[in-house]
This record gives sequence, C-alpha cells and structure tokens, in this order.
Amino acid sequence: MPWIILLVSAVFEAVWATALGRADGFTEPVATVVFLVTLAVSMAGLGIAVRSIPIGTGYAIWTGVGAALTVTWAMATGDEAFSPLKALFIVGIIGAVVGLKLVPAGTTEPDSGDHGA
Repeated sequence: MPWIILLVSAVFEAVWATALGRADGFTEPVATVVFLVTLAVSMAGLGIAVRSIPIGTGYAIWTGVGAALTVTWAMATGDEAFSPLKALFIVGIIGAVVGLKLVPAGTTEPDSGDHGA
C-alpha cells in the first residue's frame, strides 16, 4: 500500500507543478487553489509513504515520477515541444524508478563507533 500511496502522490506532484506554471505568480485564482490543494495532498501522501519506504528511495521516486509526468503532460498539451531525446530521457527516469523499486531494501547496521582501531 505505501508504494501505491507514493505513486498517487507523485501524480499529485505533477498536477501541482502544472498548476504552479499556470498560476501566473499566484494571480490566477483557480490555478492557485489547484496548486495549493494538490501540493498539500502530494506532500501528505509522501509523508505517509516514507513511514514504510526509505526516504531517499521514496523521495527519488516521488520526484522522478512527478517530473516525468509533468514533462509528458506539457508535451502532450503543446506547452512544451516534443523531442525524441526528451522522450528517451523520460524513459530513463521511469527505468530508474523501476530499478529503485526492484532493489532489495536490505538491512543496515548501526554504527558502533569502533572502526577497527
């Protein structure tokens, strides 16, 4: 369940990033409200997800998926020009996200302070 929450939160990140671009310095009321609401939902979801997912992995996935969706949406709506290289790099971001999910969590041992001295 934390992974689903994280991915949904990343979608909300893409929505708030898009709304921020359309808020025109917070002078557009509808875009500003969409930005504020989706920002809060996105951050709350991230906070819930990283109770079970390591923060480094969770944050990397949240930002990666959010950025990939934001650029993809901008290209799909014509707000940003499409290019094959952009598409390739978006695929790379998604590949990295999948890789982070597939890497086993592993365990870490607390530092005892004794470094063989």
